[in-house]
Amino acid sequence: MPGFSDIETARLRLAPLVPADAEALRQVTNDPGIIDAISFLRYPFTLMDAQTLIARNQNDCDLFRGIWRRRDNVLVGVIGAHSRSSGGIEIGYWIGTRFQRQGFAYEAAHGIVEWFRRASPEAQIIAECRVENRASWRVLERLGFRPTGALGTRPGRVELALPPLF
Repeated sequence: MPGFSDIETARLRLAPLVPADAEALRQVTNDPGIIDAISFLRYPFTLMDAQTLIARNQNDCDLFRGIWRRRDNVLVGVIGAHSRSSGGIEIGYWIGTRFQRQGFAYEAAHGIVEWFRRASPEAQIIAECRVENRASWRVLERLGFRPTGALGTRPGRVELALPPLF
């Protein structure tokens, strides 16, 4: 999977998480509402958990990037991309509870999708979502994702994909 450093959108900067970001990551993630939606996170989300997640950026299969609000450099969430064995790229994200309903999920996901479409136009971009997670489902639909008819790899999830560019 190609790596990227910073992606800028109108209000956000998607940038690599580094060890110095661990406390900010812990704060934005340590919320039962976030943890319940992300299968690989646990509550409480500790500083060590944040450091471990940041270290996963070194494995060439996972890219976790902070979603930073540009006007004040506050971490509002996380966006990730993961190589799938099928050759596709899976995206996922979470937005801290106090930053939800401000359009940050759509803006960040749009930024990463556009970046991947330029960098790897042949790659299939997919996402997994619980049907009952209406907010995330709407973000994905607005980006053009459609259900594939397949179950996700994580319990209770449905796979969605973007149609190919060509």
